Amino acid sequence: MTRALTEASKDFFHHLETVKNASEHTLRNYRNDLKSFLHFIEQEKMQIESLDEVNKRLIREFLAHLNFKKAAKRTLLRRLAFLRSFFKYLKREQKIAHNPMEEIDSPKLEKSLPKSLTYEQVERLLSQPDTDAYLGFRDRCIMELLYSSGLRISELAALSRKDFDHSNHTLRVQGKGKKERIVPITESAAKWINEYLDHPEREVNGKQHRAQIDKEAIFLNKWGNRITMRSLDRNFSKYLLASGLSSSVTPHTIRHTIATHWLENGMDLKTIQVLLGHSSLVTTTIYTRVSSRLKREVYDKAHPSAKKG
Repeated sequence: MTRALTEASKDFFHHLETVKNASEHTLRNYRNDLKSFLHFIEQEKMQIESLDEVNKRLIREFLAHLNFKKAAKRTLLRRLAFLRSFFKYLKREQKIAHNPMEEIDSPKLEKSLPKSLTYEQVERLLSQPDTDAYLGFRDRCIMELLYSSGLRISELAALSRKDFDHSNHTLRVQGKGKKERIVPITESAAKWINEYLDHPEREVNGKQHRAQIDKEAIFLNKWGNRITMRSLDRNFSKYLLASGLSSSVTPHTIRHTIATHWLENGMDLKTIQVLLGHSSLVTTTIYTRVSSRLKREVYDKAHPSAKKG
């Protein structure tokens, strides 16, 4: 029933990987979005023999189905983003005569301000791992690096030894869209990384971990392989619970926190944009609204329009 869509999606995902250089995160989300759409069609026992049979009525029925299932608004918007990208591609490749998404409006999503921790809360979180234990030492190293650099956890998990310049205290990071950037880190964070890489237990089997298997990765899981985003989230949740911080705090909160702290201490927005790997300065300016202690002149000085006067 969905063979035409399934076959067309293979070309679409190949295009995303080879031409658009889409990140693994984007590809994974889009595949989940496609799976949701195909499941709906199968569930409703719709007969889809050709791509042109997917019309605005079917799309609206799918959206109504998501609303009935009480899907989160972000989920709804992500499904729509996938469908827009997918059908735009099909139209451009002349696989369909009409793009049904051109007649579908997206619901508005209220933008919430990112959470940011205080300096005291950061210290409390950093103090949670037991650095006398090998895995605890690794977790403290991860926290130090996140707070030093503002990396996304996907970027941190992907770090390899060759990406770490210990003499210049920098990291070569592959961000969204596989765009590379050089990120400076503090001397303290570099010291933690060096000591973790040289940790004597990294090469031996312990009670709580196995010896290093992946020789290239910086951060390893307890089995000796490259750590995953899922493991990072799980470990982070454990320390949050121990620290008594809000359950809504995530590893990404550390990224928001250091960006806010950089701005509070006078770093200009353009520099923060480059360090965080934001494609647009508009994304970075949200941090001017987060801190209650941010001085107005910091924003005025950093904003591009201030230079026109």
